[in-house]
Amino acid sequence: MALRVAVIGGGPGGLYAAALLKRLDPERDVTVWERDAPDDTFGFGVVLSDETLGGIEHADPDVYRALRREFVRWDDIDIVHRGRLLTSGGHGFAALGRHRLLEILHARCTELGVRLRFRAEAPPAAELAMAYDLVIAADGIHSRTRDAHADVFRPRLTAHRCRYIWLAADFAFDAFRFDIAETEHGVLQLHGYPYARPSPDLRPRSHSGASTVIVETREEVWRAAGFDELSTDESVARCAKIFSEALRGRPLRSNNSTWTTFRTVVNDRWSHGNIVLLGDAAHTAHFSIGSGTKLAVEDALALAACVEEQPSLDRALQAYETERRPVVESTQRAAAASLRWFEELAGYVDQPPRRFAFNLLTRSRRVTHDNLRLRDPGFTGAVERDFGCPPGTPPMFTPFRLRGLTLRNRVVVSPMDMYSAVDGVPGDFHLVHLGARALGGAGLVMTEMVCVSPEGRITPGCAGLYTREQAAAWRRITEFTHTRSPSTAIGVQLGHSGRKGSTKLMWEGMDQPLDEGNWPVVAASPLPYRPGVNQTPHTLDRAGLRAVREQFVRAARHAAEADFDLLELHCAHGYLLSGFLSPLTNHRTDAYGGPLQNRLRYPLEVFDAVREVWPDDRPMTVRVSATDWAPGGTTADDAVEIARAFTAHGADALDISTGQVVADEQPEYGRSYQTPYADRIRNALGVPVIAVGAISSWDDVNSLLLAGRADLCALARPHLYDPHWTLHAAADQSYTGPAAPWPSPYRAGSRKPPTGRTDAPKPRLTLRGP
Repeated sequence: MALRVAVIGGGPGGLYAAALLKRLDPERDVTVWERDAPDDTFGFGVVLSDETLGGIEHADPDVYRALRREFVRWDDIDIVHRGRLLTSGGHGFAALGRHRLLEILHARCTELGVRLRFRAEAPPAAELAMAYDLVIAADGIHSRTRDAHADVFRPRLTAHRCRYIWLAADFAFDAFRFDIAETEHGVLQLHGYPYARPSPDLRPRSHSGASTVIVETREEVWRAAGFDELSTDESVARCAKIFSEALRGRPLRSNNSTWTTFRTVVNDRWSHGNIVLLGDAAHTAHFSIGSGTKLAVEDALALAACVEEQPSLDRALQAYETERRPVVESTQRAAAASLRWFEELAGYVDQPPRRFAFNLLTRSRRVTHDNLRLRDPGFTGAVERDFGCPPGTPPMFTPFRLRGLTLRNRVVVSPMDMYSAVDGVPGDFHLVHLGARALGGAGLVMTEMVCVSPEGRITPGCAGLYTREQAAAWRRITEFTHTRSPSTAIGVQLGHSGRKGSTKLMWEGMDQPLDEGNWPVVAASPLPYRPGVNQTPHTLDRAGLRAVREQFVRAARHAAEADFDLLELHCAHGYLLSGFLSPLTNHRTDAYGGPLQNRLRYPLEVFDAVREVWPDDRPMTVRVSATDWAPGGTTADDAVEIARAFTAHGADALDISTGQVVADEQPEYGRSYQTPYADRIRNALGVPVIAVGAISSWDDVNSLLLAGRADLCALARPHLYDPHWTLHAAADQSYTGPAAPWPSPYRAGSRKPPTGRTDAPKPRLTLRGP
């Protein structure tokens, strides 16, 4: 028996799902409810990717042909920065008017026999679910269906910091355009793209084409500019005046437009019985990386295919979510990165024009240095020259100076705890581990966190620098590095475990207390890392603070004797000094607790004491957790002030990590997920930063450097997978210069070895005609 399908919402996603389900089985009974009239719509143009269009062409060639006749296509992105126009080509976009898209889908649904009920409020989804086999809730970001069944879908809506308004101009931009306006109230940005071609006839609003124009700005700028007190018409006129040059003096128009705040929608589940969410009802992604219509249309394609392919409706809805969720989550991560970039736009406007443009183009991390070089080698080459890349030299292989130390390239082997020392003494394992990575091409190799006292160890396997024996063992490693890889620098990271100490080796039970032989732990406040699991630390009194500070000083002296090139103070990840910085772990009421300036006091005292004994020509860096990923913890604004304080005390660079401060953190993992925090500190303060966290490819490193988001990039797991990661990155980019020298015994292997033949000559298998 054919399915009976009810669709709530007559937007593009709901209409296309209805059309596809009916096309795949004409016997299906499909009805769409839409509360508005057929010609009512919000917004103006929509953008679809070539990938989405390919899916439409395969699923319904008739719809594809109708869309193809309407599309405006272009390749360029124009970026206007302080009056200077920069253009990057090779991107490829297609757009059409939303109204025309709906007309095409209305016609297709009518042709296929879908019932369209306009100006009709759909019955509640629960009621429809009793009369229909499948209920598709395509009822938008304000979905009543989602709200009615929130206990099942478990939605989370996150409001962001910018206001925007969706408008149109009655002419066609030549490209996708980003225009930045710096006003007395703050920065506003225009996102614009064409969606209708110039027409030879004289119909109003069509003879010169049409463009979507979105004006966006931070909430505080919006209020300072008085937009909160203006009518829609007054707001539209003000926007047209601000961006008069981009608009060529022409007006803007609205379509029931209002200033609004973008909300990211996430649902734990997308289906409930025979009810399924689609499009904005299920998920949203910021408009700066594309169209919500694109996601909705892709949802419709996947849902229709799964209903057709699976043996039951339950299996179909499970398959739909399984297929679409990873795609949507990837898009949402990219959209979040783009959204945050625009939220922090004021921090980038002082960048040189081409760097600013490159930063904007790569903001979502989906466009990178390597693929932008393929799209527009001229533009990318100019950005590289501005950065200081000699011909044939990738950005990652340019030198960088910290105090008296010049690093040959921008790659850092990130500190990684090995838990393989005996009584704090690094042994042959450390020599091989760090020595291999020193030979592997990185500009700087960092030790694991080296503990300043036996009680300051995380585990019994942690290395230390609190005895002469340990210092001598480290000297063996630095001598190997300086002798066998003389242009590689080696740095030491000093730290104290604080409340996270006295635990098992990572592979025996991470953060689990020892079965026996536990030592007492100390912290800023008597708060266990995990109540009921880890021991409650002793609160450090003034005598204890002095004693620990002197332990850091002693370790720093040993580090200098061991001939390390750089020293990093570990103030991150919930260890002792980090525990003073975070309000979640510092509940003190004395001079070392309370406001941030007090919480900074002890870490700065330790920094000053270490800096005093550390050789003046050798740089000193600080690793911090820029957010705790937990409510009430360290914020990005706090991180800027923490970085500012350490810089004022003489830190040569900030190593920006996040989290690991509290056990119930909720990190937002993803590719390069911590780099926005490094980016913000660098551009807010103009200080060197080391970016770290899920940076895995040389393309990511080059992109981050060129965009001005980092000065150095630290990679951990990639160097576990491949100790010669940097040398192999050089080989992959055909770089053979001085910033990535192969050790003499390894030079014969400096080219990638051949694998199984895939390029062998092929025999002729067809006859060519005369």
